[in-house]
Amino acid sequence: MSGVHMFKTTRGLILREVKYKEADRILTVLTEDMGKITVKARGALRKGSKTGAATQLLVFSELTMFENMGRWSVNEASTIEEFKGLRNDIEALALASYFSECAEALSDEDRPDSSMLQLILNCLYALSKGMYGQKQIKAAFEMRIMCISGYAPNLGSCAVCGKQEPAEPRFSPRNGIMVCRECRRTEHQANVRLCPDSLKTLRYICEAEPRRILSFRTTDKAMDNAACAAETYLLTQTERTFSALSYWKQIKL
Repeated sequence: MSGVHMFKTTRGLILREVKYKEADRILTVLTEDMGKITVKARGALRKGSKTGAATQLLVFSELTMFENMGRWSVNEASTIEEFKGLRNDIEALALASYFSECAEALSDEDRPDSSMLQLILNCLYALSKGMYGQKQIKAAFEMRIMCISGYAPNLGSCAVCGKQEPAEPRFSPRNGIMVCRECRRTEHQANVRLCPDSLKTLRYICEAEPRRILSFRTTDKAMDNAACAAETYLLTQTERTFSALSYWKQIKL
């Protein structure tokens, strides 16, 4: 029916905000029940705006929106979680921004995926509270979001000979498979070195219950190997760069 506004209340994480005109924001929001949507927040940048705080980047909010001619606008907004620990830690904020860029790239418009939202919320919370090292949170986020997005790697056994626990495993970010050292000549793309502990770590991240994906311990060397594999896999499969990742690496030096 033309001229009828449809109201909808949902919860979502602000993945991106862009200033529009003088005081508006155009938001990309990952919602619980609508997938990724684009929403306009009119007047959100005005001093004293009732929607300003809840429509900022990396804030999880309840949004009441109305639809007009297929476009959503924020009518009311309230903050559920703003991850305050990110706001005064530039490294954590940069990494969180990378997570939001990944979620925006790998989520689909209007296609609900509560598992992706749960993943990024859990990782942002852990990051804001300093519950785990940034490298650990980052590796878990990268590998798990690939699994959620339909790019789960095959880490169960060597893709060539079937050996399950190779002493010197190698990972192919191009093909998403693991091979043992003896079979590497057959699989030339397997150029990321792993070790038994890093392979175990990656398997855990892929298979653990959603609330438990960060609850693992491993050696520094294994963590380095797993982190390299996770990042390389995401970048190779998405075939793009992420500005927030580059910035995080720059300030980590």
